[in-house]
Amino acid sequence: MLTAKRSRSIKNLGHYTILIIFSFFVLVPILWMVSTAIKTEAETFSLPLRWIPEQPTFGAFKRILIEYPFGTQFKNSFINASLSTVITLICSTLAGYGITRFKFKGKKTFMSFLLVSQMFPAVMLLVPFYTILRRFDMINTHVGIVFVYISMALSFSTWMMTSFFNDIPRSLDEAATIDGCSKFQVFLKVIMPLTMPGMTSVAIYAFIMGWNDFLFASTLITHNHMKTLTVGIAEFSGQYNVLWNDLMAASIVASIPLIIMFTFFQKYFISGMTAGAVKQ
Repeated sequence: MLTAKRSRSIKNLGHYTILIIFSFFVLVPILWMVSTAIKTEAETFSLPLRWIPEQPTFGAFKRILIEYPFGTQFKNSFINASLSTVITLICSTLAGYGITRFKFKGKKTFMSFLLVSQMFPAVMLLVPFYTILRRFDMINTHVGIVFVYISMALSFSTWMMTSFFNDIPRSLDEAATIDGCSKFQVFLKVIMPLTMPGMTSVAIYAFIMGWNDFLFASTLITHNHMKTLTVGIAEFSGQYNVLWNDLMAASIVASIPLIIMFTFFQKYFISGMTAGAVKQ
């Protein structure tokens, strides 16, 4: 009995040690970002490095809101991420329902194609996307960049929704059909409400994809009034100087929407990412 307790205590100690080590690697950069954001510019270069500023100031936050087009960039990021999220959610939900409820030729090939499309590195798709958008005069437009974000998120989102629809018994469809519902009513009134956790996780995934993108936004958008937050933050790093406190303040503000989203919906996101991992 005593040996079992000692073994359990050693096991718990090992778990807590691993958690503390991982927490250290995660929290230290965040705390350093907050510390740098409230330092003066001179103090960001002072040696030895200080965790707690001698003269804390919110001047960097005021500057990014007044002296930089931060509001415009925030608006552009929000529009691009929100539009791509809504369209991705609608398309992946309909696709997932169709794949799980209807028989058609090439279903397995289609699913394999979606999976394979996720294996290409994003940088490899940069030139094709640029060529297509320039051909249709959609460079420097919300429509163009939203089209790219949808293309990048739709495959994995469809797989996620397919997993959720597969877990819903077909008997519910049959019962609703016997009660007089059409195919669309079965989907809208019976099945779709049961997949709200899956739809929430897809929405979070698609929004993060659009919000955090730098590669496509920095290449497909060149006009200042169309630039997004990630591109704007990168420009704080100049050729001869890096405005570390301004850069960190902008990064904190840019992280707030994602922090709020994860705080309220993280359980749906985790369930969506692990859906289908266990067969019952």
